[in-house]
Amino acid sequence: MNFKKIEEKLFKVLMYLSTIIIAIALLSIIFSILIKGIPSLSWEMISQTPKGGFYFGKEGGILNAIIGSLYLAASSTILAVIIGLPVALYMNIHLSKHKKIVNTIRFFLDLLWGVPSIVYGAFGFSLMIYFGMRTSLLAGIITVTLFIIPIIVRAIDEVLKTVPNGLLEASLSLGATKSETAYKVFLKQCFPGVITAVLLSFGRAIGDAASVLFTTGFTDSIPTSLNQQAATLPLAIFFQLSSPVAEVKNRAYASAVVLTVIILIISVISRLLVRKYQKNKIKF
Repeated sequence: MNFKKIEEKLFKVLMYLSTIIIAIALLSIIFSILIKGIPSLSWEMISQTPKGGFYFGKEGGILNAIIGSLYLAASSTILAVIIGLPVALYMNIHLSKHKKIVNTIRFFLDLLWGVPSIVYGAFGFSLMIYFGMRTSLLAGIITVTLFIIPIIVRAIDEVLKTVPNGLLEASLSLGATKSETAYKVFLKQCFPGVITAVLLSFGRAIGDAASVLFTTGFTDSIPTSLNQQAATLPLAIFFQLSSPVAEVKNRAYASAVVLTVIILIISVISRLLVRKYQKNKIKF
């Protein structure tokens, strides 16, 4: 038998095996969360705030953590898009001929992407001390924004790299400026990928506990201003799962189910939006 055919079959088997292992791991995680969390989940659980303390109070729910997570993730993602999208477009259009500079920027962004989120939390805590800030929703938003900016820039950058150079040259030859080309041509061409990058960043923002451990704090109340502490679903799981009170542990399992469902919904929405806007791409 030809060596290349053997190699092809071997890698095909490894591919299928890897896919099966990943699928089993994912289903096991989801099953273990659902089997413990669904019995604890109820309308009261998701519509009420904890009563009597998040660590010892037996009554109440996780509404404070749900709202806090949505506030934190949505705000930080919006800020990251405002900062990250122009950076990615500038790298691929204005600096398209300066490959060394662009590759250096990508290298540092990759380094920042690989930094553990707990390091961002410690950095955010240091900034809080320097500026005399307290643990608050604002401190958490700033920290998470710093955490997801490299993610969103590199994700959008990889999408923009797939656009043929001919499209840039054609747009400039018709009299369009580089800024017009960036936002009216490239952004439209890569819009499905940009949506995926934004939702990926939102998922990382809402699911991370380490980056907000020192900055956001935790409270039983729903924050009404940026200077107040805010509960999040990851921290609700982290704190309440170690409680000696069974009802509090149930809130942790319910938080895990809600967080998992939110992430799954984000993934489904991402797929649907990509399919919807895929037809707007210019075919080559």
